[in-house]
Amino acid sequence: MCKWYEHISCIYISNVVSLYECVLSSKYVFFLSVVHEDFYMYGCSDTEKENLFGMDGEELWHADFIKGVGETTQPDFADPLGYEGFYQQAVGEMEVCKANLATDIKVYNNPQEKMDKPQTSIYPEDEVQLNIKNLLICHVTGFFPPPVRVSWTKNNEGLKEDGLSQYRPNDDGTYNIFSSLEFTPVEGDIYSCSVNHTSLEQPQTKTWEVDVAVPSVGPAVFCGVGLSLGLLGVAAGTFFLIKGNNCN
Repeated sequence: MCKWYEHISCIYISNVVSLYECVLSSKYVFFLSVVHEDFYMYGCSDTEKENLFGMDGEELWHADFIKGVGETTQPDFADPLGYEGFYQQAVGEMEVCKANLATDIKVYNNPQEKMDKPQTSIYPEDEVQLNIKNLLICHVTGFFPPPVRVSWTKNNEGLKEDGLSQYRPNDDGTYNIFSSLEFTPVEGDIYSCSVNHTSLEQPQTKTWEVDVAVPSVGPAVFCGVGLSLGLLGVAAGTFFLIKGNNCN
């Protein structure tokens, strides 16, 4: 799974787990097989360190080496992953990783692997409503090697991101990452997400503009007029019917 690059060492372990669930009904017994894939990845370079556990492409736990703690990203109802000393184990593995990296650089004479350019998209987390807080997400995927640098602007003024995910592996050996920005939509505001990567000659930038369509009142007006005319027609027809019967 992990590619080799000049100054990056990476270990990726994946296991497929089958869970069997027995479902009882009034007449039948069903056995359902659910297949999950869990994975563990750690890697290091001159500037980056990562230690991450996940399942089915989603992150379960990662080591935050800046804060010096392990971060659980499971739902509240799930059994927490880890045990006492879990983060300390990740720190020890980083030391091993750096030692292996130094040895690999000296021993192996591998040609530098082709770099993969990132693909970037930007989108809101929820349906956009003016003046209602939302989250803008910049998804960067398909790049190799790490790292990438993500920056945000609002109307050409720099902003600080509110969140950055861990690097997550793709099936082809490349990586993806999410950057997020909290914002309050105001009509006409323009946001941009710029990505820097060693494979790019210049930053890759995607823009997103707040453009909330205002519902048109035309159909409602036409519907109201049509309904009024229809009711008038019914009333007129009833009047003439009653009048005709009285004449007879």
